[in-house]
Amino acid sequence: GQMDVDSRRSQEGYENMNTRTNMDPSIYAKRKRANFFGLVLSMSAMAIGLAFLLWILLILTVKGFSALNFDLLFKNTPAPGTEGGGLANAIYGSFLMVSLATLIATPVGIMAGVYLVEYDPKGWLGRTTRFVNDILLSAPSIVLGLFVFTILVQPIGGFSGYAGAIALGFIVLPVVVRTTDEMIRLVPTQMREAALSLGIPQWKVNTQILYRAALPGILTGILLALARISGETAPLLFTALNNQYWNTDMAKPMASVPVVIFQFAMSPFEYWNKLAWAGALIVTLFVLFISIFARVVLARKNKYG
Repeated sequence: GQMDVDSRRSQEGYENMNTRTNMDPSIYAKRKRANFFGLVLSMSAMAIGLAFLLWILLILTVKGFSALNFDLLFKNTPAPGTEGGGLANAIYGSFLMVSLATLIATPVGIMAGVYLVEYDPKGWLGRTTRFVNDILLSAPSIVLGLFVFTILVQPIGGFSGYAGAIALGFIVLPVVVRTTDEMIRLVPTQMREAALSLGIPQWKVNTQILYRAALPGILTGILLALARISGETAPLLFTALNNQYWNTDMAKPMASVPVVIFQFAMSPFEYWNKLAWAGALIVTLFVLFISIFARVVLARKNKYG
């Protein structure tokens, strides 16, 4: 029958393939050479990247550690041409603006991500939101700073910590939206159907099931967004500007570690240069800690499901 004919053809094709392979042993040599060449290129590219990374980290560590002291955490930035001082006001200002930006953008981003998956996955509003979110995700941070400068700083007539936090929030928002969107999609459909079949309202399904199942992934996205905004300088130059003194009022200009690094690194004063290296090391260590913590959370998610 037809099945015997198909089986015979398959057997003949398998035999012909083995015959060609046995008759042409050079094919293995070609594959080995191609594999070796690709492996060498990949390892070389990795080695070059790691070499530059280690070079940067080595210089940063050597120069940064030489400037670390207790004054760095307990004294304000020094005046031009003076010795002594630290980064206390800049660290405090960065903490306030980064914290406020995360508090503003995180709930909005999570709710937007849930809406895209659960309420409008294929509608025009959902597609438009994803398109705009992708644009924000890839937009230069200086553009977001200029946007906040136009809509908030200019009408108010002054720089402020609130404006800086809002500019940083625009950087956090698309990261959280994308992460929540992807993590909620990974939740099995059977979990939703089982909960809805029991008569549970949609909002309870979202908060009691979807959020809990996707929490490690969402938390990872929040932490990575937090690490990203910790070193942003351009948006703060147009919004929070800087402040040499200790300031707890976010309605006024506020110092931040990235802006202080930018200012002190270009100054002609040697002590300011040392503080810039110390500030860069602090930011790097913070980002490293956040990145490691995010990977640990994601690893636990993959391990325990």
